[in-house]
Amino acid sequence: MIQVKELSKFFGKKAVVDNVSVTIETGKITSFIGPNGAGKSTLLSMVSRLLNADTGEVLLDTNDIRRIKSDDFAKRVSILKQSNFMNVRLTIRELVSFGRYPYSKGRLSEEDIKFVDQALDYMNLTDMQDQFLDELSGGQRQRAFIAMVIAQDTDYVLLDEPLNNLDMKHSVQIMKILRKLVDELGKTVIIVLHDINFASVYSDRIVALKDGRVIKEGPTNDIINSDALKQIYDMDIPVQEQNGCRICVYFNSH
Repeated sequence: MIQVKELSKFFGKKAVVDNVSVTIETGKITSFIGPNGAGKSTLLSMVSRLLNADTGEVLLDTNDIRRIKSDDFAKRVSILKQSNFMNVRLTIRELVSFGRYPYSKGRLSEEDIKFVDQALDYMNLTDMQDQFLDELSGGQRQRAFIAMVIAQDTDYVLLDEPLNNLDMKHSVQIMKILRKLVDELGKTVIIVLHDINFASVYSDRIVALKDGRVIKEGPTNDIINSDALKQIYDMDIPVQEQNGCRICVYFNSH
């Protein structure tokens, strides 16, 4: 379990994350939603140790993450950042092999190779594993980075807007794969999402942020209703039920 306790981050005098406390339940997909500038990515960056918090703490199974050795932390928590620009010429397979670095230190064992093969297979990249990243479409490259995170084989998988640059088909593919990671492999996934319908259909729990604070959190159906959404987004969003999923119709709402 990950516990976020009274976490704040200031840029200048502005609190981008303002005294946030939240518990991430294991074996579930938790989505962070909210308007631009709500602090979602900053919060995720502090949970993954990419950013230091100014106040508060993050506990991983009761241990303060600042006190966990980097290698040990990298075996428990993986993060996919928003901008994954790489200047090096790498094949998909080489990139995915990086996911094994906390274990292999660059010398891949047979077990490491097995995890790399599995991750490539999971993301349907086996046939193109020798292609270079700079020859790929945005969607293919995104899948390669997610495969790298899967190869890292951590209990917790953190993704910051992984659907950026993806068309509808690939976005659905990625969300289905994340659902499989949770349902079949028992992972815990935390994801920053812009599209509330993807959050609605695929997540178990939602944490809604606004102006750096958590204003709603709970099971998905507690959040995906017009009253809660109006509080989060300051607009009237009708919600319709479709095939057992709640869909937000925000395209022509006033």
